[in-house]
Amino acid sequence: MSETKAMVKLKNLDITPRKMRRVAGLLKGLQVDNALAELSVNTTRGAASLKKLIHSAIASAKEKKLNPDKLIVGSIRVDEGKALKRLLPQGRGRASLVRKRFSHITVELIESEKAKPKGFVIPKKVKKVKNVQGSGRPTPKLTEERTAPKKQKGFMQKVFSRKAI
Repeated sequence: MSETKAMVKLKNLDITPRKMRRVAGLLKGLQVDNALAELSVNTTRGAASLKKLIHSAIASAKEKKLNPDKLIVGSIRVDEGKALKRLLPQGRGRASLVRKRFSHITVELIESEKAKPKGFVIPKKVKKVKNVQGSGRPTPKLTEERTAPKKQKGFMQKVFSRKAI
């Protein structure tokens, strides 16, 4: 681990790794401020744990004398931890195995000179382009009503329709 990185680990979080990877995938490459804003809006159960973990990583980066304004979420790795095994009763006296999975999460923050926000960017105003004549595409008319095509009867519907009987 070099001087420009701050790494924090969280082990045995009682959320499945598959659910955590969905939340963690949103944060890769974002600035720390934008990542925390994304997590505060996110309503999934794993978002609160990731938010605490990023706050802990920021505190670790401050201890290493890194500039918190230039920190980027470099990588988030969600690995599978232990699994509690439980039995679920089934029919005919049988039982099926239920695995309650745990997660190990590793967050790495990187100090970057060219820290540009990848999320929450306000787009520039888009100019409206007039439709060019002769472009090959017909322009749809607003007054024209479009109707769905009629369904054709299949073979079995024709055979068993009331008219056929």
